[in-house]
Amino acid sequence: MPTTHTYAVKGMHCSSCEQLITAELSELKGISDIHVDNKQGTAKVTLSNGLQSQDVIKAIAAAGYEATLQQDIPTSAVSNVSVSEAKGEITITIHLSGVPTALEPKTPIVKKTAANARQSINISLSGMHCSSCAALIERAVKKVPGVHQANVNFAAEKARVVYDQSTATETDLLQAITKTGYSAEIIAESNPQADAQKRQLSLAKLARKFWVSLALSFPMIYFMLFDFFTFIPGRVLLLPYIGIASLVLATPVQFIIGLGFYKGMWSSLRMKTFNMDSLIAIGTSTAYFYSVINFVMYYLKSGSLIGLGGAKIPELYFETAAFLITFVVLGKWLESRAKNKTSDAIKKLMGLQAKTARVIRDGQTLDVPIDEVREGETILVRPGEKIPVDGVIIKGLSAVDESMLTGESLPVEKREGDTVIGATINKTGSFEFTATKVGSETMLSQIIRLIEEAQGSKAPIQAFADRISAWFVPAVIVLAMATFVVWYFLLGATLSFALMAFTAVIVIA
Repeated sequence: MPTTHTYAVKGMHCSSCEQLITAELSELKGISDIHVDNKQGTAKVTLSNGLQSQDVIKAIAAAGYEATLQQDIPTSAVSNVSVSEAKGEITITIHLSGVPTALEPKTPIVKKTAANARQSINISLSGMHCSSCAALIERAVKKVPGVHQANVNFAAEKARVVYDQSTATETDLLQAITKTGYSAEIIAESNPQADAQKRQLSLAKLARKFWVSLALSFPMIYFMLFDFFTFIPGRVLLLPYIGIASLVLATPVQFIIGLGFYKGMWSSLRMKTFNMDSLIAIGTSTAYFYSVINFVMYYLKSGSLIGLGGAKIPELYFETAAFLITFVVLGKWLESRAKNKTSDAIKKLMGLQAKTARVIRDGQTLDVPIDEVREGETILVRPGEKIPVDGVIIKGLSAVDESMLTGESLPVEKREGDTVIGATINKTGSFEFTATKVGSETMLSQIIRLIEEAQGSKAPIQAFADRISAWFVPAVIVLAMATFVVWYFLLGATLSFALMAFTAVIVIA
């Protein structure tokens, strides 16, 4: 007779884990109705033809995961359930009767779990260059024990993580991200401007890197013109010195301005994958080191660091590496400026908040910063002022403009016992109210938080694109290597031409 069993599976992180386990279980004879859920951490199957639970557990272990059988308890067997909470723990005690002896009915089942153990946090990220970077971070965070969900948004440079506080800590999450080669810090709700300040610093840094890179690369543009126009001033004088000058100018661009690309490639290699940084690092390094080798070979043959006979040293492509890095940094600078505009809605919402509140303390009316308002305090609001936090009116009446929240253009009449919302505008009368929600608990703060969560979430098509990108870069590298082999070994092209074809494939990708 077919029986249905549920197994608790440890180690699942994504839909790929579900597919791996499903594929492994499908090979068992006598198994049907396979349902694997990585969010719940369970696998539910129907067994027949003498198939045992141990066979299922072994199959799941073969897929790389750990499974244990969960035995269902009939509802009729539960005689009493009691719940108690103390010292941050919820204790659930289940008394059983009339169940199989394996469940020891005489002994109550006691399960303890941390109160409010599941926690969600927003993490600010630095150093990402593409969606592959986001995928790397997401994969690393999901491997941390206790993490239920992780979404990394490349555009917003944020990660939203849902985890079990009794298993994982904020330090564990930050360390997991740091090990992949990226910087991370917890976004403090008490300082909503911190993220905007970080983006401005990052934008200024990218702008500085671009202008320095452009300044170093620009002379090589002038050198390139010598190959096309013989009448350019200084051509005869500078032509022999192009090689040494290009080496000096390109080296800081390659290894200082382009250092981030090497770091990104190293981080991806540690995660046994490739990303867009890998393409940039490989492409520019090919051009740079090939030029260095040719320069050294020329020196060994001629004993000169400058071109002999008024000619330039041949087969040098330093400008290719420098220009590529300059253009990519320019692209990232423009991209960063565009990403900053995505947070304009949140900035405008934050701008709606009042900066101070008129609090009545010990019979005195004091103007205090909004962050210092405490729940339960009495606040006075006069005509034309913004209501600082959420609360309930205890004295007075007025009309309040709530259009920022409801869209309704007409003011709403408010009297004693009515609720008022922070950031709405008091119109006619004065009133006093008791603060019920302050700081991150106000309705406006919750709206801001919901928008940030929406930015951090992914549409199904975006998750599909991330899976494609994981294969895109390795495919490009293989294609570039095939291009080199075909040109150099099969078509008999020169080494320099074959290497430039190799670089061109990577750069176009």
